[in-house]
Amino acid sequence: MARGGVNKVIVQKAREALLARGENPSIDAVRIELGNTGSKTTIHRYLKEIEDSDPRPRASRERLSDELTELVAGLLARMTEEGGEAIAHAQGVFDEQRLALEKKYDALDAQFTFLQRQFDSQKAVLEAQTEELLICQAGLQTEITRNARLSQNCSDLELRVQEKDEQIHSLEEKHLHSRDALEHYRNAVKEQRDQEQQRHEGQVQQVQVELRQLQQTLILKQDELTRLNRDNERLLSEARQQTKAMVTQADSMQRLTGEIAEMKTAVAKAEGAKEMLQEQFDLSRDEIKRLEEATAQANYQVFETRRQLDQSSAEVTQLRLNTRQPGAS
Repeated sequence: MARGGVNKVIVQKAREALLARGENPSIDAVRIELGNTGSKTTIHRYLKEIEDSDPRPRASRERLSDELTELVAGLLARMTEEGGEAIAHAQGVFDEQRLALEKKYDALDAQFTFLQRQFDSQKAVLEAQTEELLICQAGLQTEITRNARLSQNCSDLELRVQEKDEQIHSLEEKHLHSRDALEHYRNAVKEQRDQEQQRHEGQVQQVQVELRQLQQTLILKQDELTRLNRDNERLLSEARQQTKAMVTQADSMQRLTGEIAEMKTAVAKAEGAKEMLQEQFDLSRDEIKRLEEATAQANYQVFETRRQLDQSSAEVTQLRLNTRQPGAS
């Protein structure tokens, strides 16, 4: 079908221009004269109509008989028409294959871009989950260390309370021993004083001196006993405070135990999310690999199509050369 307004008048003008220059008005020559526009089939049809209606002799320049000239012209026209149709058909098939391959390539490229974006998004989410998991693990390690430190403090407090209990028990025993010793000492002094009064009336003064010494000793013992009672009360107060501190530490340990359990749950959830993202990452990587193989196959098909087009172009060129040779002879 003619393009760009090619008609019989324009073809006739081009033919006459070629004849005026002494050139053969072949289909290719006329098409070149028209600026490479118009279908070869249309140009051939117009040339045939013009030659049929042209009263001038057509074979005088070649010094051939009219019958041979018509035969050669008919063969040339037929070869040109068949070659043009073959070229047009091959060009159409190639254009269809090229458009199909381009659409397929565009679809694969768009799918690859989408998968690449999805992969980048999943990679960013995985990195965020990994960073959050590391933060949770660091927090868990900190809480474990803190819990161990609190446990050690509780153990130390328990040891101190036991030591204080032992000290209180020891002080109570000392207090009882002191009271027994004092009572025994008082009884012994009383007995000795009665016996000495009975036996040694003359030693009253000496006994009084000894009694004063004993009274001073008793005062010292009473002071010591008072100090021991104060120490006992102080130790009891410290024991009560240590007991309150232990209760507080026990509450803190219970709260920390609950927090550690929650953190372990969060870590388990993070591990599950990490495994799920890893599976999605593996699926995306397999899909990308499959798309790469499909792209390589498409590139190979484009290469084969181009090779076939080059082969068709070479055949068309050879056909043109074969077509021109009869006219040139």
